[in-house]
Amino acid sequence: MPTNEKEYNGNLFDQLEIVEETLNLISDKESSAVQYLLKKKSYIERKLYQKPPLTDNNN
Repeated sequence: MPTNEKEYNGNLFDQLEIVEETLNLISDKESSAVQYLLKKKSYIERKLYQKPPLTDNNN
């Protein structure tokens, strides 16, 4: 379990990289697997770029 936001974001970037690399390997761009991975990518990005961030950096 991540102990801070930086570690959590690192995990999300790792997940995003795996999804993007997998998308590059699939030749049939209309397949259900591609559609599934694109949906997962959007979920990861939503968590990664959420507003406001998980922690308040002012403290």
